Amino acid sequence: MSKIRNAFTVLMDIQTPIVAAPMAGASGGALAAQTSAAGAFGFIGAGYLTSSRIQEELSLARAQLLLSPTDPLPIGVGYLAWQLDKDPCGVGLLDISLSNKVKAIWLAFGNNIGRWIEHVRSYDASSGRDQKTLIFVQVSSAKEALIAIQDWKVDVLVAQGSESGGHGYSAAPPLLTVVPSILAVLPKDGPPLLAAGGLSTGGHVASLLALGVSGVVLGTRFLMTKESFYDEAQKHVLVMAGANDTVRTTAFDRARGTLDWPEGVDGRAIYNKTVKDVDDGVDIEIVRENFNRATQDRDPDQILVWAGTGVDLVTEIQTAQDVVRELHADMMKHLSFVSTLIAT
Repeated sequence: MSKIRNAFTVLMDIQTPIVAAPMAGASGGALAAQTSAAGAFGFIGAGYLTSSRIQEELSLARAQLLLSPTDPLPIGVGYLAWQLDKDPCGVGLLDISLSNKVKAIWLAFGNNIGRWIEHVRSYDASSGRDQKTLIFVQVSSAKEALIAIQDWKVDVLVAQGSESGGHGYSAAPPLLTVVPSILAVLPKDGPPLLAAGGLSTGGHVASLLALGVSGVVLGTRFLMTKESFYDEAQKHVLVMAGANDTVRTTAFDRARGTLDWPEGVDGRAIYNKTVKDVDDGVDIEIVRENFNRATQDRDPDQILVWAGTGVDLVTEIQTAQDVVRELHADMMKHLSFVSTLIAT
């Protein structure tokens, strides 16, 4: 594989500027490990996992990468900051990953993100790690980006556009609006900026690199892998989804009872009967009963399937390594085409 060399790939020691997003309920140790093994960078989505489950996934990643218990682990773990705030064992949830020497921690959606960044920095200092844990923070505006840069001194910024699958801020602009707004205020010596939201192809990756970002984050594309936690029913829904089948909604959080998200957060998912019932004002207890039954029966017309706007551009389930290789080859083809447009 030919390499892309920029600030992000050098920082991460990877060959291609592609990241598999930390997706709660979908990104485990196998997906993170196989993504990293292919030359990109993979995250485990800690989400609602207990410390023991996080350890299981980290151990699985370590085993798949053929690493000893003391070797640094070239993957990351993503945390919901509000979940850390809520959990009395929040520090312990973070420390599981830190003690496993993961390369990166991703933090998003919380009012006390600075506190958790300080904890990671303190842990590194007290443990005498040779290499610091890299901090990724997800933002959706230039204002948030400046806080992350100036106050928190983050290592990597992730700009999330409204096209993104899963949770995000409902007021977030489209990716091609939020990225330039952050690039306009990003210092020359600032952290690498990654783009996330509705990206599915190597052409998408190339276009964002040409715009000025240092890398991209893909979620839905990696949901459609053999290693993701999504089951066959969910993957089939994704394979069959069309360009207009996703919607931003709080319906699934209401149906599941996961209502502790910060104000202004909703999620982009495949539109189905659960969303329709909530929109139509069906009693929430009935919605929950129907949703729970559908989840148990794996009914594709009512189960939860997070997805970004680029879902219709992917029509098959592949291994994570094949996805990385395909994205990289497609990206290089488009970058080569762009170079032909420059007259000399």
